[in-house]
Amino acid sequence: MKSVKNHLSLIVALVSILFSIQVFVIVDRSIDAYKEKLSKNYSIVVVSQKRIKNSDFLLIDKLIDEIEILSPDNVIRRLNSDLNRANMELLKLSLPKFYKLKLKKYPTPQEIKKLRANLLQNRYISKVEDFSNSHDTIYKLLVLFKNVVLVFAVVVSIVTMLLILKELRIWQFKHNERMSIMGLFGAPTWLRSAVLFRLSLVDAIISSAIIFVIFAYISSSSWVLKEFNNININIVIFDPTGDFIKLFGISVALSIILASMIVLGHKEEV
Repeated sequence: MKSVKNHLSLIVALVSILFSIQVFVIVDRSIDAYKEKLSKNYSIVVVSQKRIKNSDFLLIDKLIDEIEILSPDNVIRRLNSDLNRANMELLKLSLPKFYKLKLKKYPTPQEIKKLRANLLQNRYISKVEDFSNSHDTIYKLLVLFKNVVLVFAVVVSIVTMLLILKELRIWQFKHNERMSIMGLFGAPTWLRSAVLFRLSLVDAIISSAIIFVIFAYISSSSWVLKEFNNININIVIFDPTGDFIKLFGISVALSIILASMIVLGHKEEV
C-alpha cells in the first residue's frame, strides 16, 4: 500500500508537469494558426503618385507577398456620377494609384514600422495606411495570452518538481539503512540508488502513458473540435508520434535528473 502511495504521488506530479507543457504547446499552435488567419485578412494600403510594378514592390520588403491595384471607379462614381466618359478617364489619370499589399505572415509592431519606413523611402509613395492601432492591440493581446499560459506552465512545473524532490527525499530516508549497509559492502552509489532510479523511470513511463490517453481523448473529442471550428482554427491538438516522444523524453529526463540530485545530495551529506 505504501509503495502504491509513493508511485501515485510521483505519477500525479509528473502528469501535472507534462499536462501543463502540452497545454502550452496547444496554445502556441493556436496562436500561430490565428496569426496565419489574420495575415490573410490583414493588408496595407499604399498611395502612389505613379504606377509601381509588382516586382518593384517585392524588392522593397521581403514581408510583402501579394500586390493588388485598387480600382478608382467606385471612388469616381461617388464623387460625381454626372461626369462623361472622357472626363472620367482624365480623372482616372490624374488620381494617385492605390495598392493593397498582403503580407506573408502576421507581422510584429516592429516589422510594421520597418515596412512602413521602407515603403515611404520610395519617391513615388506618398502615404501608407497600416492600421497600426488595431494591429498593435490584437498582437499584444495574443502575446499577453501566450505569456500568461507560459508563466502558468513554468510555475506549475517548478512547484511540482519541488514536490517530486521532497517525495524522493522521503523515499530515500525510508531506505537509508539498506543503502548504508550496501555502502559498507562496497556497493557503488549508482547500485545503492538503483531502486530509486527504477522507481523514477517506472513512474515516468506510467505518467507518459496517462498523458497519451488524456490527450488522445481530448484531440478526438467532438466538443473540443467544435470549439476550434467555431473560431475557424485547425491545428494538431496532439501528435501521437511527435508530441508523445517529446513528452516521454521530458518525463524520463526529468525523473533521472531529480533522482540524481537526491543521490548526489545524499552523497555530500555522508
